[in-house]
Amino acid sequence: MQALVEDFLQYLRHERGQSEHTQKTYAALLGKFTAWAGAHGITDWNQVRWNDLMAFLQQERERPPAGEPDNSPRRLSGESVYLEIAALRAFYRFAEDEKLLPANVAENLSLPRRWMRLPKALTQAEIEKLLTPENPETPGSLRDQAVLELAYASGLRLSELKNVRLEQLHLEAGFVTVVGKGNKERVVPVGQKAVAALRRYLDVARPKLVTPRSPGTVFLTGRGTPFASVTLWLRIKNRARRAGLTRNITPHMLRHSFATHLLEHGADLRVIQELLGHASIGTTEIYTHVTGNRLREIHRRFHPRAE
Repeated sequence: MQALVEDFLQYLRHERGQSEHTQKTYAALLGKFTAWAGAHGITDWNQVRWNDLMAFLQQERERPPAGEPDNSPRRLSGESVYLEIAALRAFYRFAEDEKLLPANVAENLSLPRRWMRLPKALTQAEIEKLLTPENPETPGSLRDQAVLELAYASGLRLSELKNVRLEQLHLEAGFVTVVGKGNKERVVPVGQKAVAALRRYLDVARPKLVTPRSPGTVFLTGRGTPFASVTLWLRIKNRARRAGLTRNITPHMLRHSFATHLLEHGADLRVIQELLGHASIGTTEIYTHVTGNRLREIHRRFHPRAE
Protein backbone atom coordinates (compact mmCIF):
# COMPACT_ATOMS: atom_id res chain seq x y z
CA MET A 1 0.00 0.00 0.00
CA GLN A 2 2.86 2.33 0.79
CA ALA A 3 4.25 2.01 -2.75
CA LEU A 4 1.07 3.55 -4.20
CA VAL A 5 1.24 6.33 -1.63
CA GLU A 6 4.81 7.04 -2.75
CA ASP A 7 3.60 7.28 -6.37
CA PHE A 8 1.02 9.84 -5.22
CA LEU A 9 3.66 11.85 -3.34
CA GLN A 10 5.91 11.83 -6.42
CA TYR A 11 2.95 13.16 -8.42
CA LEU A 12 2.44 15.97 -5.89
CA ARG A 13 6.12 16.81 -5.98
CA HIS A 14 6.87 16.70 -9.70
CA GLU A 15 3.58 17.33 -11.48
CA ARG A 16 1.67 19.52 -9.05
CA GLY A 17 4.73 21.30 -7.67
CA GLN A 18 3.40 21.07 -4.11
CA SER A 19 5.58 22.28 -1.27
CA GLU A 20 7.59 19.93 0.92
CA HIS A 21 5.29 20.80 3.82
CA THR A 22 2.20 19.72 1.81
CA GLN A 23 3.88 16.48 0.78
CA LYS A 24 4.77 15.67 4.40
CA THR A 25 1.21 16.42 5.50
CA TYR A 26 -0.30 14.08 2.90
CA ALA A 27 2.28 11.40 3.73
CA ALA A 28 1.41 11.57 7.44
CA LEU A 29 -2.36 11.56 6.84
CA LEU A 30 -2.28 8.62 4.41
CA GLY A 31 0.21 6.85 6.67
CA LYS A 32 -2.43 6.86 9.43
CA PHE A 33 -4.87 5.10 7.15
CA THR A 34 -2.40 2.49 5.87
CA ALA A 35 -1.39 1.73 9.48
CA TRP A 36 -5.07 1.33 10.43
CA ALA A 37 -5.66 -0.85 7.36
CA GLY A 38 -2.70 -3.09 8.20
CA ALA A 39 -3.99 -3.55 11.73
CA HIS A 40 -7.31 -4.69 10.25
CA GLY A 41 -5.81 -7.21 7.82
CA ILE A 42 -6.00 -4.98 4.72
CA THR A 43 -2.76 -5.22 2.74
CA ASP A 44 -3.80 -3.90 -0.69
CA TRP A 45 -5.69 -0.78 -1.83
CA ASN A 46 -7.89 -3.06 -3.95
CA GLN A 47 -9.23 -4.57 -0.74
CA VAL A 48 -10.39 -1.22 0.65
CA ARG A 49 -14.15 -0.64 0.59
CA TRP A 50 -16.37 2.30 1.46
CA ASN A 51 -17.17 0.75 4.84
CA ASP A 52 -13.46 0.57 5.66
CA LEU A 53 -13.01 4.29 5.00
CA MET A 54 -16.02 5.08 7.17
CA ALA A 55 -14.78 2.85 9.99
CA PHE A 56 -11.37 4.52 9.90
CA LEU A 57 -12.88 8.04 9.94
CA GLN A 58 -15.22 7.10 12.78
CA GLN A 59 -12.23 5.93 14.81
CA GLU A 60 -10.45 9.20 14.01
CA ARG A 61 -13.45 11.24 15.21
CA GLU A 62 -13.56 9.36 18.48
CA ARG A 63 -9.86 9.21 19.38
CA PRO A 64 -8.06 11.80 21.53
CA PRO A 65 -5.45 14.06 19.89
CA ALA A 66 -1.83 12.89 19.68
CA GLY A 67 -0.05 13.21 23.01
CA GLU A 68 -3.27 12.94 25.03
CA PRO A 69 -3.89 9.87 27.25
CA ASP A 70 -6.39 7.28 25.97
CA ASN A 71 -8.90 8.27 28.66
CA SER A 72 -8.75 11.97 27.75
CA PRO A 73 -12.19 13.55 27.17
CA ARG A 74 -10.76 15.62 24.30
CA ARG A 75 -11.41 14.49 20.74
CA LEU A 76 -9.70 15.11 17.43
CA SER A 77 -10.69 18.47 15.96
CA GLY A 78 -13.04 18.74 13.01
CA GLU A 79 -10.20 20.38 11.11
CA SER A 80 -8.04 17.26 11.51
CA VAL A 81 -10.85 14.98 10.29
CA TYR A 82 -11.41 17.36 7.36
CA LEU A 83 -7.76 16.97 6.35
CA GLU A 84 -7.97 13.16 6.61
CA ILE A 85 -10.95 13.11 4.23
CA ALA A 86 -9.30 15.59 1.85
CA ALA A 87 -6.14 13.43 1.72
CA LEU A 88 -8.09 10.25 0.96
CA ARG A 89 -10.14 11.98 -1.74
CA ALA A 90 -7.03 13.45 -3.39
CA PHE A 91 -5.23 10.10 -3.30
CA TYR A 92 -8.13 8.18 -4.81
CA ARG A 93 -8.69 10.83 -7.49
CA PHE A 94 -5.03 10.44 -8.50
CA ALA A 95 -5.21 6.63 -8.45
CA GLU A 96 -8.37 6.63 -10.58
CA ASP A 97 -6.99 9.16 -13.11
CA GLU A 98 -3.78 7.15 -13.46
CA LYS A 99 -5.72 3.85 -13.78
CA LEU A 100 -3.91 2.50 -10.73
CA LEU A 101 -7.16 1.44 -9.06
CA PRO A 102 -10.34 0.25 -10.78
CA ALA A 103 -12.70 2.45 -8.77
CA ASN A 104 -12.71 5.54 -6.59
CA VAL A 105 -14.26 4.32 -3.35
CA ALA A 106 -13.70 7.74 -1.75
CA GLU A 107 -15.67 9.74 -4.32
CA ASN A 108 -18.75 9.94 -2.09
CA LEU A 109 -16.85 11.00 1.02
CA SER A 110 -18.24 14.43 1.79
CA LEU A 111 -16.07 17.10 3.34
CA PRO A 112 -17.57 18.55 6.53
CA ARG A 113 -18.19 22.28 6.57
CA ARG A 114 -15.09 24.01 7.88
CA TRP A 115 -15.48 26.52 10.67
CA MET A 116 -14.23 29.82 9.34
CA ARG A 117 -11.54 31.17 11.65
CA LEU A 118 -11.00 34.87 11.19
CA PRO A 119 -7.33 35.81 10.74
CA LYS A 120 -5.70 37.72 13.58
CA ALA A 121 -3.89 40.87 12.56
CA LEU A 122 -1.69 43.29 14.47
CA THR A 123 -2.93 46.84 14.94
CA GLN A 124 -1.13 49.74 13.30
CA ALA A 125 0.28 50.71 16.72
CA GLU A 126 1.60 47.17 17.28
CA ILE A 127 3.19 47.16 13.83
CA GLU A 128 4.94 50.45 14.61
CA LYS A 129 6.33 49.01 17.85
CA LEU A 130 7.45 45.82 16.12
CA LEU A 131 9.18 47.68 13.28
CA THR A 132 11.03 50.18 15.48
CA PRO A 133 14.76 49.47 14.86
CA GLU A 134 16.75 48.03 17.74
CA ASN A 135 19.92 49.56 19.11
CA PRO A 136 22.79 48.94 19.01
CA GLU A 137 22.93 47.76 15.39
CA THR A 138 24.35 44.26 14.90
CA PRO A 139 24.34 41.97 11.86
CA GLY A 140 21.56 40.00 13.56
CA SER A 141 19.41 43.03 14.39
CA LEU A 142 19.78 44.44 10.86
CA ARG A 143 18.81 41.07 9.40
CA ASP A 144 15.77 40.77 11.67
CA GLN A 145 14.73 44.32 10.77
CA ALA A 146 14.90 43.48 7.06
CA VAL A 147 12.93 40.26 7.62
CA LEU A 148 10.15 42.09 9.45
CA GLU A 149 9.98 44.98 7.00
CA LEU A 150 9.80 42.64 4.00
CA ALA A 151 7.23 40.37 5.68
CA TYR A 152 4.89 43.27 6.44
CA ALA A 153 5.56 45.19 3.21
CA SER A 154 4.90 42.23 0.90
CA GLY A 155 2.75 39.77 2.85
CA LEU A 156 5.06 36.83 2.20
CA ARG A 157 4.45 33.40 3.67
CA LEU A 158 7.11 32.21 6.12
CA SER A 159 8.37 29.63 3.60
CA GLU A 160 8.63 32.33 0.92
CA LEU A 161 10.44 34.65 3.31
CA LYS A 162 13.12 32.14 4.28
CA ASN A 163 13.63 30.94 0.70
CA VAL A 164 13.78 34.31 -1.09
CA ARG A 165 17.03 34.59 -3.06
CA LEU A 166 19.20 37.55 -3.95
CA GLU A 167 18.22 37.40 -7.62
CA GLN A 168 14.55 37.72 -6.65
CA LEU A 169 15.12 41.16 -5.13
CA HIS A 170 14.69 44.10 -7.51
CA LEU A 171 15.19 46.95 -5.09
CA GLU A 172 15.83 49.64 -7.71
CA ALA A 173 12.42 48.94 -9.22
CA GLY A 174 10.84 48.32 -5.79
CA PHE A 175 9.56 44.76 -6.12
CA VAL A 176 10.36 41.15 -5.28
CA THR A 177 9.54 38.07 -7.34
CA VAL A 178 8.11 35.33 -5.16
CA VAL A 179 7.85 31.60 -5.83
CA GLY A 180 4.78 30.50 -3.90
CA LYS A 181 2.60 27.41 -3.59
CA GLY A 182 2.63 25.14 -6.61
CA ASN A 183 5.81 26.88 -7.82
CA LYS A 184 3.67 29.78 -9.00
CA GLU A 185 5.62 33.00 -9.41
CA ARG A 186 4.19 36.40 -8.57
CA VAL A 187 5.55 39.94 -8.42
CA VAL A 188 4.98 41.86 -5.18
CA PRO A 189 5.85 45.54 -4.56
CA VAL A 190 8.23 46.46 -1.74
CA GLY A 191 7.77 49.82 -0.02
CA GLN A 192 10.52 52.39 0.55
CA LYS A 193 11.05 51.55 4.24
CA ALA A 194 11.44 47.86 3.45
CA VAL A 195 13.80 48.67 0.57
CA ALA A 196 15.91 50.83 2.92
CA ALA A 197 16.04 48.06 5.55
CA LEU A 198 17.02 45.48 2.94
CA ARG A 199 19.74 47.72 1.49
CA ARG A 200 21.16 48.36 4.96
CA TYR A 201 21.19 44.62 5.69
CA LEU A 202 22.72 43.68 2.33
CA ASP A 203 25.41 46.38 2.50
CA VAL A 204 26.39 46.15 6.17
CA ALA A 205 25.20 42.92 7.77
CA ARG A 206 25.02 40.12 5.20
CA PRO A 207 28.72 40.36 4.23
CA LYS A 208 29.54 39.61 7.89
CA LEU A 209 27.25 36.57 7.92
CA VAL A 210 28.19 35.03 4.58
CA THR A 211 30.72 32.19 4.35
CA PRO A 212 32.25 30.43 1.30
CA ARG A 213 29.53 27.78 1.61
CA SER A 214 26.58 30.14 2.07
CA PRO A 215 23.73 29.79 -0.43
CA GLY A 216 22.17 32.64 -2.40
CA THR A 217 19.26 33.06 0.00
CA VAL A 218 18.84 36.62 1.22
CA PHE A 219 18.56 35.87 4.93
CA LEU A 220 21.34 33.93 6.65
CA THR A 221 21.83 32.69 10.19
CA GLY A 222 24.83 33.65 12.30
CA ARG A 223 26.61 30.59 10.84
CA GLY A 224 25.95 31.71 7.27
CA THR A 225 23.38 28.98 6.63
CA PRO A 226 19.78 29.33 5.40
CA PHE A 227 17.08 29.54 8.06
CA ALA A 228 14.81 26.69 9.05
CA SER A 229 11.20 27.88 9.34
CA VAL A 230 11.01 27.38 13.10
CA THR A 231 14.31 29.18 13.72
CA LEU A 232 13.29 32.19 11.64
CA TRP A 233 9.98 32.44 13.40
CA LEU A 234 11.58 32.20 16.85
CA ARG A 235 13.71 35.22 15.87
CA ILE A 236 10.55 37.15 15.04
CA LYS A 237 8.74 36.05 18.21
CA ASN A 238 11.70 37.09 20.35
CA ARG A 239 11.87 40.44 18.56
CA ALA A 240 8.14 40.96 19.24
CA ARG A 241 8.65 40.17 22.90
CA ARG A 242 11.51 42.67 23.17
CA ALA A 243 9.32 45.26 21.44
CA GLY A 244 6.79 44.90 24.25
CA LEU A 245 4.08 42.99 22.36
CA THR A 246 2.25 40.68 24.74
CA ARG A 247 0.14 38.86 22.16
CA ASN A 248 1.17 35.45 20.86
CA ILE A 249 2.62 36.23 17.41
CA THR A 250 1.94 33.44 14.91
CA PRO A 251 3.72 32.85 11.58
CA HIS A 252 0.82 34.16 9.51
CA MET A 253 0.05 37.22 11.61
CA LEU A 254 2.25 39.65 9.64
CA ARG A 255 0.75 38.31 6.41
CA HIS A 256 -2.75 38.79 7.82
CA SER A 257 -1.80 42.31 8.93
CA PHE A 258 -0.53 43.13 5.43
CA ALA A 259 -3.84 42.06 3.84
CA THR A 260 -6.11 43.55 6.50
CA HIS A 261 -4.42 46.95 6.49
CA LEU A 262 -4.49 47.11 2.69
CA LEU A 263 -8.22 46.41 2.68
CA GLU A 264 -8.88 48.91 5.46
CA HIS A 265 -7.15 51.59 3.41
CA GLY A 266 -9.21 50.93 0.32
CA ALA A 267 -7.30 48.33 -1.71
CA ASP A 268 -9.31 46.19 -4.12
CA LEU A 269 -9.87 42.60 -2.99
CA ARG A 270 -8.69 41.22 -6.36
CA VAL A 271 -5.42 43.10 -6.03
CA ILE A 272 -4.92 41.68 -2.53
CA GLN A 273 -5.63 38.19 -3.90
CA GLU A 274 -2.90 38.68 -6.48
CA LEU A 275 -0.41 40.02 -3.93
CA LEU A 276 -1.05 37.15 -1.51
CA GLY A 277 -0.83 34.52 -4.25
CA HIS A 278 -4.26 33.03 -3.48
CA ALA A 279 -5.58 30.75 -6.20
CA SER A 280 -9.18 31.52 -5.26
CA ILE A 281 -10.81 34.84 -4.37
CA GLY A 282 -12.79 32.87 -1.77
CA THR A 283 -9.62 32.47 0.30
CA THR A 284 -9.05 36.23 0.25
CA GLU A 285 -12.65 37.10 1.08
CA ILE A 286 -12.11 36.13 4.71
CA TYR A 287 -10.47 39.53 5.19
CA THR A 288 -13.76 41.29 4.38
CA HIS A 289 -15.14 39.84 7.62
CA VAL A 290 -12.25 41.30 9.59
CA THR A 291 -12.69 44.80 8.16
CA GLY A 292 -16.46 44.47 8.50
CA ASN A 293 -16.05 43.95 12.25
CA ARG A 294 -13.81 47.00 12.42
CA LEU A 295 -16.29 49.15 10.47
CA ARG A 296 -19.10 48.12 12.81
CA GLU A 297 -16.96 49.07 15.80
CA ILE A 298 -16.18 52.49 14.28
CA HIS A 299 -19.87 53.02 13.53
CA ARG A 300 -20.81 52.08 17.09
CA ARG A 301 -18.25 54.48 18.59
CA PHE A 302 -18.82 57.50 16.42
CA HIS A 303 -22.36 57.48 14.99
CA PRO A 304 -24.65 59.64 17.16
CA ARG A 305 -27.54 57.16 16.99
CA ALA A 306 -25.57 53.91 17.07
CA GLU A 307 -26.41 53.21 20.72
